Amino acid sequence: MGKKKGISIGFVPLVFFFLFLSTSQAIWLTLPASGTKCVSEEIQSNVVVLTNYAVVPADHSTHPPSISLKVTSPYGNDLHQRENSTIGKFAFTTQESGNYLACFWVDPNYVGADISVNLDWKIGIAAKDWDSVARKEKIEGVELELRKLEGAVEAIHENLIYLKGREAEMRSVSEITNTRVALFSILSLGICIAVSALQVWHLKRYFQKKKLI
Repeated sequence: MGKKKGISIGFVPLVFFFLFLSTSQAIWLTLPASGTKCVSEEIQSNVVVLTNYAVVPADHSTHPPSISLKVTSPYGNDLHQRENSTIGKFAFTTQESGNYLACFWVDPNYVGADISVNLDWKIGIAAKDWDSVARKEKIEGVELELRKLEGAVEAIHENLIYLKGREAEMRSVSEITNTRVALFSILSLGICIAVSALQVWHLKRYFQKKKLI
């Protein structure tokens, strides 16, 4: 029995680790001296997003060039905007479902090689401050890992419900499209039959006038 308990305790953080991967990701962006580079992710509504970013110049100088960034919602609302920055973070709670866009560009007065930006993008359960939760609720160890696992399962469940809703919407759109295609096909066939009948009638009258039939 003692051996089985040891396996279960070690299994909890492992399961949580794999579930955690779906909500947290580090991204490296290479920004050219001119132009804009954007990243986007489809997120459902009422989800917390926390992002940290830092400029890492190619020559590893102590004074990296500054960048500007802008974060917009699926409806085009500005969620965060900053200029002349080399390091920082932003956080927001999504109000609508859809693609959230974060765009980065180097300040116009910069002349030099491409620069890299490290982007730590956390969503939902990954953005939660578990240290504060542990202190507030006085939990630690396996109990804390179980709480994290519970939160991850809830997040996955909500995401599955969201995906199911999206699937239903897409199926509805597909059915409407198929119905319209069928009606268009029937209408096209009816027009072809009507045109053919009109041509036959016209030719028949022509031949009758010419007394060929």
